[in-house]
Amino acid sequence: MPELPDVEGFRKVLDSCARDRPIRRVEVYDAGVLHGVTGDRLRRELEGRRFTEPARHGKWLLAPTDGEDDGDGAAGPTLLLHFGMTGRLVCCASGDERHAYDRVAFTLDAGRQLRFRDQRKLKGLWLADASEVARTLDAQGPDAAAVSRGEFDELLHGRRGILKSALTDQSLIAGIGNLLADEILWRARLHPSRRAGALTDAERARLYRDMRSVLRASVRAECVPPRRSWLTGHRDEADGTCPRCGTPLRHGRTAGRSTVWCPYCQPASPNS
Repeated sequence: MPELPDVEGFRKVLDSCARDRPIRRVEVYDAGVLHGVTGDRLRRELEGRRFTEPARHGKWLLAPTDGEDDGDGAAGPTLLLHFGMTGRLVCCASGDERHAYDRVAFTLDAGRQLRFRDQRKLKGLWLADASEVARTLDAQGPDAAAVSRGEFDELLHGRRGILKSALTDQSLIAGIGNLLADEILWRARLHPSRRAGALTDAERARLYRDMRSVLRASVRAECVPPRRSWLTGHRDEADGTCPRCGTPLRHGRTAGRSTVWCPYCQPASPNS
């Protein structure tokens, strides 16, 4: 499922494939991925414009466009993309065969085509003006890759919920999903059900440090890498063991999410 590192990879795809290139044609194969905009309006608003520098906040990708040649200097609308569980962006040649899960295609110059591909269609595309972009981002917490240590401490201090829920709450910290949360908590040796507000200063410092380390490595890989030295590399094994201590991994549900942890490295605190 796309999390912050994957979406950062999609930002790079958008930047290298489509930035500053005229949008020659917009084709909507499945309007089920459009939110608040029809296929006709999407075509009308975007054809003839250019995507400018894309940005990412948490799991959201922002693709702003330039203004029309009317002399007022105003920017065009922003395409907002959220990839849900199975979405992705792909840069293709315009003549490449259409994939079964291609939902929207943007044909550019030089024979390039940017495609939004998504099997389950849980999220999709929005077309937003500046105020709508601001409302969307205002509902998000600070980006997990950019949050400062002070902000992080303030967000967790005194919070009643459990750690796994806190890390995956996009209104608290944006960008962390299931895989990242489990990996970060395993690195920090913290049980997913520990109360976020009950952490000591030293535990919060360790959690922040390990969050930043996991995010840096994952952003470089453009995914949460299933390395053998990572929890992620063992979580899907039926008899997976902790890559740090060899203890059989536990599987369960925490706050409604599938969760994997090491019972030895991440013991439940009696005061959690």
